[in-house]
Parts: sequence; C-alpha cells; structure tokens
Amino acid sequence: MGHRERLEICPLWAFMCLALLPGFVFCSQKNHKYEDKEKVNLWVNKVGPYNNPQETYNYYYLPFCKRHPALKAQHSWGGLGEVLQGNELINSQLDIIFKGNSSGAEICSMTLDERKAKVFEDAVRRQYWFELFMDDLPIWGFVGELKKDDAGVEHTYIYTSKRFDISYNKDRIIQVNLTTADPVLVAVGAKLDFHYTVNWIPTKTPFTRRFERYLDYTFFEHKIHWFSLVNSFMMVLFLTGLVAIILMRTLRKDYARYARSAADALDAESLERDFSEESGWKLVHGDVFRPPRHLTLLAASVGTGVQLVFLCMAVILLTIAGSFFEERGTILTCFIIAYALTSFIGGYVSGGLYARHEGRQWIRTMLLTASLFPGLCFGIAFGLNTIAIFYHSLAAVPFGYIMAVLLLWGFISFPLCLIGTVIGRNWNSIPNYPCRVKRIPSPIPDKHWYLRPWAICMAGGLLPFGSIFIEMYFVFTSFWNYKVYYIYGFLLLVVLILLVVTVCVTIVGTYFLLNAENYHWQWTAFGMSASTSFYVFLYSVHYFLFKTKMTGLFQTCFYFGYTSMFCLGLALLCGAVGYMAAAAFVRTIYRNVKCD
Repeated sequence: MGHRERLEICPLWAFMCLALLPGFVFCSQKNHKYEDKEKVNLWVNKVGPYNNPQETYNYYYLPFCKRHPALKAQHSWGGLGEVLQGNELINSQLDIIFKGNSSGAEICSMTLDERKAKVFEDAVRRQYWFELFMDDLPIWGFVGELKKDDAGVEHTYIYTSKRFDISYNKDRIIQVNLTTADPVLVAVGAKLDFHYTVNWIPTKTPFTRRFERYLDYTFFEHKIHWFSLVNSFMMVLFLTGLVAIILMRTLRKDYARYARSAADALDAESLERDFSEESGWKLVHGDVFRPPRHLTLLAASVGTGVQLVFLCMAVILLTIAGSFFEERGTILTCFIIAYALTSFIGGYVSGGLYARHEGRQWIRTMLLTASLFPGLCFGIAFGLNTIAIFYHSLAAVPFGYIMAVLLLWGFISFPLCLIGTVIGRNWNSIPNYPCRVKRIPSPIPDKHWYLRPWAICMAGGLLPFGSIFIEMYFVFTSFWNYKVYYIYGFLLLVVLILLVVTVCVTIVGTYFLLNAENYHWQWTAFGMSASTSFYVFLYSVHYFLFKTKMTGLFQTCFYFGYTSMFCLGLALLCGAVGYMAAAAFVRTIYRNVKCD
C-alpha cells in the first residue's frame, strides 16, 4: 500500500481552513465543463472486500502495475469529511480525452510472482471491489471472478480490460459506465496485460439529473416505507390523545378537588375522604423541584442533547436544500462544522439548567458540556483509528486532519460553549418554581415493580423506537450496503414524529411516576426517552447478524463503533427532549395547584 502524501503546512489555522474546504482539482473538474480534446482525469480511490464496507485500502494495496511508475503520484485531497470517510484519490495516469474515443490502449504489463499471485487470489476470493472517480462520478467494479473447471474446482481470474462508456451533453460529462472483461487465470508466472477502451456517447440527459442513476427509487420508495410513516402518524394521534385525556380529564378533576377549601367541605369526614383520594402527584409538591442527583452530568447531557436537536434539523434542512448527498463527504463536513457552531446552544441550556438548581461548580459543568459528546466519540474513533492503522486501511485518519478537528473544537466549539454557559447563567437562571422545596426530603413509598423508575425507563423507549423502526432499516441499509440515502424530506418527517412521540411518552411516564409519589422524575424522564437508543442498538445487533455478511475483527469493530456513536447521540437527543417536555409538564401542573 502506498503511503499518503504528507501535507506540510506550518500554520495550524491555515491547515484547518484547507481541511474544511473541498480538494484542489483542475478547473475543468471543478466546474464540470470541458473543451473538446481536453484531458479528463480518472482517479483511482480504494479497494476492499464487498461484504465489509469500511474495510477499504489504497487502490495500490493490491499489486496493480502503474502506467508511469517513475512519476510521482498525483493526489486529489478532499475536504475534512471526504478524508474521514476514507477516500484517497490518486491519478490513474490514463490518457482520456474529452470526446476522444480510444480502443485497446495499453495501461501496463506485469508478471505475477508468488506474493502477487497470492494477494490477487485472496482479493478475488474475498470479492474485492474497487472504486474510481471521473468528474466526481463514482465508478465501481470487481477485481476478478471465480470460475469452476470441469472437475468442479474453483480458480481465480483477474480482469485485465476496462471499457469506459462515457455519456456527455455538450461540454459536460453525464454518465460513466464501466465494463470489465478479459479475465486471466491468477497463477505464478502469469503475464497480465492491462488495457482500456473509451467510447464517448452523446445524450440529452441534463447535467442536473446525472446523479439520479445512483438513487435506488425502487428500494427507498417502496410501499412499506409509506405505510411506516402512516403507522407512525397514527401512533402520534394515539399518544397525543392520551396526553390530552390526562391533562383535560384526570388533572382537571384533581384541580377541582385541590381548589376546594376547608370552608367548602361539608364536614371533617368528607375532608378526610378527599384527602385519602388525592392523587399522589400532589403529595410530593414540596419535593418535586428538589435538585436532582448528579446535577452536573444531567445539565451537560440535556444541553448537549438540545444542541444535537438543532444540529440534526440544520443538517437535514441544508441537505434538502443543497443535495449534499451528491458530493463526497459534504454531509459529514457540514455535521462537524454545524456542531461547532451550535455549541453556544448547548452551553446556554446547560448553564441555565445548572444555575436554576443553584449549582456552584458551573465551570465543571461547562467543561463537561463542551467535551461530553465529542470526547466519547473521539475515544471511540481513537480506538477505531488504531485498528485501521494496524490494518493499513484508508479508514485511518491522517494526523493533520485529526489536528484540524481538535482545532475546530478548541477554537470554535469550546469558546462558543463557554459564552453560552455564561449567558445562560445570567439570563436563564431564575428558578421561579411554583412550589417551595421542603428542607427534609419526603420518604418514597414502595410501589409495584412496574412503577419503579427502571421499569418506566425501559418501557419508555419502546414506542419511540417503534415510530422509527422501519426507517432504521433504510438508514442502516444505505450506510452499510452501498446505497445513497437521498430521501431527507422523509427523514425530516420521521425525526419530527420521533420528537412528538418522545414528548408524549415522557409526559405520560412522568405522570405515572409522580402518582407513585416518586419525585425523582428528572433522571427518569431523561432515561425513559434515552432508552430508545438501547432498542436501536439491539436492532443493530439483529441487523449485523441476519442482514449483513460482515466478517473479521476490523469490520465488526467499525460496525459497532459507528453504531455506538450513533446510539450515544440519539440517547442524548431523545433524553434532552424528554427532560424538557417533562420539566414543562411538571411546572404546568404544579402552577395550577395551591401549594402550602
């Protein structure tokens, strides 16, 4: 495998800026316009086993010969997101001329020794595929094939011919089709003569529609996809109706009973009967606004979760508006930059929440808010990067880009979180609780197991997971099975439904918990919403075992590492939404109760 070209840029700020910008390529490639007889670059990117999407290597990890081995390899370095996704584009050195046909042009020749034959044989047996790029259009193909002889014994063959059928519309490339042919038996001493053919075909397809051929409309727009959306919408109607019943009927009766003064009571016996019939949530009014345990962690988790809500909405809307899925790594770059810019929101929410509960160690809370999600993700990514380096995989992120991410966090994300925390402490710190907190905490009575916090938390994530269950299949399939996910408008609706279901489930669960006279609702509300990610992780295990053919330590670690980062973000997002909904619900019901 060839080593990556080192970028020697002294000022770290300059390197960070360059890392965030798209790669520097020729002008004709950048604007996708070519003159007649102008050279068109074909870039080789990566190879890897088909069943392991993340196990990718440099194209020349396989012992392919080069057309001009003496020339220094020319790279097309992309932006931050492109590199983090494991791309390394190298010029193939093929002479492809715009609108210039060629037939049987020689690439290079090589003779297989024992080592090269073994590498090629292993690659063909593991179904190695390769990826090329021409004018930012991806091209895929397999390295070789397996054939059986008359005795039924399998032999490996490697393709030595590539045929490029390129469709163009005026001065733009619209489509590139690759056909591999001329398989040669892989054996020690075999001579491989690689060659290529280029055919240019005019087409009337407009440039704006050239990416549509990569979109699997049949898969993503299946009827079951629409049925799942209708099913989730019906679930929303059911849950909102249930919340309405609690608010309008049960609580209204409670309010009427609590508003009854002693003078309105007929006698002491009826007053005692009314008191015994009171719902439990009224009895804990002196404890319900007590500061929760582990306040620093809760404030940081809620602040980060609210930040992720705004982040996801911003990225989805930007992707819908800009079709970012058509460009390599653009969505990931947008996500990283948007996270840094939305750090102000996380600091503001966590700082205000911590101050409202009279917390004193606000600096610790700010540090935890700024580093909670990035720190956990960086820890997982560091372990995965170590494995990728050991395997010499393209998934290993160069040190310079790691520094770019750290600088982005240190100079943008962290200061914005600090500013948000300071503003939140000063502008959003007034408790204004409707009930005073008693000095001595009330004892919590024993209840049935299903009214205990752990049971409510485990049950709370079922319905939110049910609302996104089908969409998880499409998201996982697009990420792990080479499909381009493009229905971000559909995803926006699913996210909104998830948020509504999470709010409703948390309100109902909090009401049941308070009725059980348990005033530790803060972490329970967060937990019952965050438990959605637990069921998503269980589904990911099912998907790994029964929907994929992934093998090996490398791919297994990357699969569960990426899934863990996704589930961590989902837990913080849903947990924060659930907590904010429960806090608004608790404040609302106790505001209308006459507290002693």
